[in-house]
Amino acid sequence: MPAKFSAKQSSKDGHAVVHETSAGGVVFHRTTRGIQFAVILDSYNHWAFPKGRVEGSEYLEEAAARETMEELGLQEIRLIDSLGKISIWFRDHFEKGGKLVQKDIHYYLFEAKPDAVLTPDPTQHVYKVRWVKIGDVLKVSGYSDMIPILKKAVYLVKHL
Repeated sequence: MPAKFSAKQSSKDGHAVVHETSAGGVVFHRTTRGIQFAVILDSYNHWAFPKGRVEGSEYLEEAAARETMEELGLQEIRLIDSLGKISIWFRDHFEKGGKLVQKDIHYYLFEAKPDAVLTPDPTQHVYKVRWVKIGDVLKVSGYSDMIPILKKAVYLVKHL
């Protein structure tokens, strides 16, 4: 049986483990130049996809849409489908004093309008954003655990 952790449990080294749930979006749009996906440059200097914590009683899809629009500076996106979940472990030295965090991130596919303009929001710790061609999105991603999510996104977009 897989191990379960909660904020009250400890890692092997005796430190508390914090569990978080986040949601994010993979956004595409169709232009005269072809299909493009939106990426952000994250605080670790990797090209990634918008995500953030689920707040209060938000549904996962609502949190994903809110975080995605905030981080990309978009005014409107349309939910297409769920892309799945990844789980990551890391030490949070920014907000949690080095505590071990186990984060589940639920990703959703969204479509933006063909003329959508990306506007990074420094208050969201996003300083660079850009559109990348559908054929480059797997190569651009700075995180290997995103590859299954992105493969599903590309498949769905090609079959819409």
